[in-house]
Amino acid sequence: MAFDINMIKKVYAQVAERVDAAREVTGKPLTLAEKILYSHLWDGKAKSAFTRGKDYVDFAPDRIACQDATAQMALLQFMQAGKKKVAVPTTVHCDHLIQAKVGATVDLQTALNNSNEVFNFLESVSNKYGIGFWKPGAGIIHQVVLENYAFPGGMMIGTDSHTVNAGGLGMVAIGVGGADAVDVMAGMAWELKFPKLIGVRLTGKLSGWTAPKDVILKVAEILTVKGGTGAIVEYFGPGATAMSCTGKGTICNMGAEIGATTSTFGYDESMERYLRATDRADVADAANEVKEYLTADPEVYANPEQYFDQVIDINLSELGPLLNGPFTPDLSTEVGSAMTEKATANDWPLKVEWGLIGSCTNSSYEDLSRASSIAQQALDKGLKTKAEFGINPGSEQVRFTAERDGILDVFEKLDAKIFTNACGPCIGQWGRYEDPKNAPKNSIVHSFNRNFAKRADGNPNTHAFVASPELTAAIAIAGRLDFNPLTDKLINENGEEVMLDEPTGWELPPKGFEVEENGYLEPVADGSGVEVVVDPNSERLELLTPFEPIGDDVKGAKLLIKAFGKCTTDHISMAGPWLRYRGHLDNISNNCLIGAVNAYNKKTNFVKNQLTGEYDGVPTVQRAYKAAGVPTIVVGDHNYGEGSSREHAAMEPRHLGVVAVIVKSFARIHETNLKKQGMLGLTFVNESDYDKIQEDDTINFLDLDAFAPGKTLNLEFVHSDGSKDVIEVNHTYNDSQIEWFKEGSALNLIKKQNA
Repeated sequence: MAFDINMIKKVYAQVAERVDAAREVTGKPLTLAEKILYSHLWDGKAKSAFTRGKDYVDFAPDRIACQDATAQMALLQFMQAGKKKVAVPTTVHCDHLIQAKVGATVDLQTALNNSNEVFNFLESVSNKYGIGFWKPGAGIIHQVVLENYAFPGGMMIGTDSHTVNAGGLGMVAIGVGGADAVDVMAGMAWELKFPKLIGVRLTGKLSGWTAPKDVILKVAEILTVKGGTGAIVEYFGPGATAMSCTGKGTICNMGAEIGATTSTFGYDESMERYLRATDRADVADAANEVKEYLTADPEVYANPEQYFDQVIDINLSELGPLLNGPFTPDLSTEVGSAMTEKATANDWPLKVEWGLIGSCTNSSYEDLSRASSIAQQALDKGLKTKAEFGINPGSEQVRFTAERDGILDVFEKLDAKIFTNACGPCIGQWGRYEDPKNAPKNSIVHSFNRNFAKRADGNPNTHAFVASPELTAAIAIAGRLDFNPLTDKLINENGEEVMLDEPTGWELPPKGFEVEENGYLEPVADGSGVEVVVDPNSERLELLTPFEPIGDDVKGAKLLIKAFGKCTTDHISMAGPWLRYRGHLDNISNNCLIGAVNAYNKKTNFVKNQLTGEYDGVPTVQRAYKAAGVPTIVVGDHNYGEGSSREHAAMEPRHLGVVAVIVKSFARIHETNLKKQGMLGLTFVNESDYDKIQEDDTINFLDLDAFAPGKTLNLEFVHSDGSKDVIEVNHTYNDSQIEWFKEGSALNLIKKQNA
């Protein structure tokens, strides 16, 4: 039986009434995304229609999921909110703090030894506040959620950008910062700008070497890393219904890489099959009773141009296998000769050193079975893998079942390393090098979602390419980036030419899923007696001190850094070895913006201290400004804060004394995180003003005392020669968000309201 079945039945009991009311006020048929949004309004039934991309709306999500790296700060904040128990079903999943290095057993024990303090903290807080806890080794958060918690027509938020994976089971699932999650845990509404809608019509059918991964790699090429910003992407058409549920999850998962609010599919038979296979027949039965409300109205899919803001058509029968990368997930190349030409022109290493399969994007039973069919061919045809192989199963249930069915044994016969059921290399938790900064130039191929520089192994010279699990397996066997399994032959150990056949696999395990110990701990019914202990001398955990309001009289501010080009949350707050400090705000602030490129010298972690005229690391300079009581600003380019939901990228600058971030454009989650922490997230009215900002500038906010919705602000930049530029900036703050700013943070306001 499903977790929280009564909650799910309650959602279904009210969906018809709420969707019918929404149809009435909008006067039109509804997309699936609109049905879910309107059926989860904080105030109940819709009384008026909302304007996409403009109106801020209060929602009531059904549940929350947190991974261990972000859960630390989220729960530290929740402990300050004055509540005895979370208001909605919530889970914590320990998947980020396990480094892949030797293999599953050794790596898991190492993580338990190194991060025991954090795991114990998360377990005790979960137990105290009624939160379900998934132990280290239980699996990757998004695969575990898909197997246990996701349900068609539901709304969930999670403190990880790939929460969107649950769209594969027909949810509106959205990645948020921990402060957003705290609002909902505390029983408050969750605010979101009503999204725009992008429809992707899938015709034809996947076959041969083409996989669901190739669909989202193609969409990423079309929309780029920011083309989905502020929008929900809804997939439909015969190609969508023919696809497996976990395949749908893969596509929704990587929607984070196009900046989309989330992605989703309408409820269909593949979802029903998956629900029943994962012991949730009760959810499938309940969904079937209201299934017309769990997908778009027929008129929408018949004439999508009338109902979506943008429609993309993809014929799956014409889609071939793709490789996206390096350094960005939207640079797409067809396998074979196109890659030869592009790699040669750009000096990308054609030799592939690693093939990695897994992550929250592609670690299902279907993914492993299709990749293992390629691995089995290598064994049968006398081929040796030219690259090293690494496998991260998505959950203990997937791992146990795959081991039972001989899938993992196939990989092991090719000398693959089976890593822990955890994120591992996908998030930088990969012990590949002793000195990654000085590691050699190389190429790897993986089935993950992100491939930013240094992301997987800390090596800026690693060229990472994203592909399907089956193509990753084929390229690992061939050892060449430009290998085309559709046409290219390989030489086996006997000197014979052989070709790899098309991959095969199972949508679901023929003998059903099986697991002995899934790693779940149910919280006690009454947690009032549970004590949560944080050692004041800990380097890993630190109780929070509320932020002081910035105020409306900001004068004499200095420029901390003008970031040049791409500045993701990885650049602002790196992962990898820094994950150990995710629960200690002051310690992790020592990585603040150390990956951002200084526009004035094109170096990282090397900025001018205007108080001394000397250059030093960003955190060192910023701490000097803070000690001197000097406010600072950060300036950035387009899509600033792209990538992970990690709120540390907002909390660290706030903790160190940055008052404002001014950019050409923001990634959605990061902009919200800045607002939640009581900072100013601003955008240039004229993007060319970015070029006017000089290294020695002093900044005065001229009209912050008149901060109001829809009203621009003016900043005076005083240059070292005495000349000045007044720069006008936009913001998207509404009245409630301005209150967060005035109180110092959203959490401060929650505490005030609960006092």
